[in-house]
Amino acid sequence: MTRATVSQPQPRLALGRWALGATAVLFGVATLVEGGHVLFGGAAVREEAGNVVSFVLLFNFGAGFAYVVAGLAALLGRSWATWIARALAVTTLGLFVAFGAHVLSGGAFELRTVIAMTLRSGFWVSQALLLPRVLDRKAGPATPRTCRRWTRDRADSAQR
Repeated sequence: MTRATVSQPQPRLALGRWALGATAVLFGVATLVEGGHVLFGGAAVREEAGNVVSFVLLFNFGAGFAYVVAGLAALLGRSWATWIARALAVTTLGLFVAFGAHVLSGGAFELRTVIAMTLRSGFWVSQALLLPRVLDRKAGPATPRTCRRWTRDRADSAQR
């Protein structure tokens, strides 16, 4: 006779989920506050901000909403948070490439934009790599091992 067991989330994974989710939410809120301040603060604020690269500012402000959604999804243990993090990682890296082209073509920029884009890119690549480890395994890459495990689990549940 087999016994049914209910698996509880491992404390380490729950802590990781909360850490990743909370940092994403905080990062998103900070992005929205700072980006919104420059976007909607008027001419004096834009002057004070220096050589703002408009397409970077607009993208990052819009992405701030996605940061918050991804963070909340991670906090709630939703596997689709991984897909949002992956999309943010890819699009942020793409934006960084476009920003690099802007700089190489002689466009004005601030050094803090380079630092911020490096930080954002690293943050979202890290989130995209770490979230599958702390959330539902189905969100991670499919490997022969995980496919065999899924098939075995389905066969075991069908026998019950």
